[in-house]
Amino acid sequence: MVPPERVCAPQWLIWAKRLQALSQIGLTYSKDTFDLERYRAIRDIAAEMMAAGSDVALETVSGLFRDQSGYATLKVDTSGVVFRGQGGRE
Repeated sequence: MVPPERVCAPQWLIWAKRLQALSQIGLTYSKDTFDLERYRAIRDIAAEMMAAGSDVALETVSGLFRDQSGYATLKVDTSGVVFRGQGGRE
């Protein structure tokens, strides 16, 4: 089965999101100065890819990526409403 993001998203976007997640996780758990530098570089590459593939400025994307911390997880938002009956009755 094809993951949902592959159906709708271009390949460059999938790669950029994966790189951003790897860098975010690495920055969260690494203690070594050199590793932290490498993960920041990966984050910068992901931001450059996102900016190049969209109409969002590199500074904006970089800022959004810098604001993310912790283990990278899916961000899902759902909303719903249920109506019962008619005329405002419950």
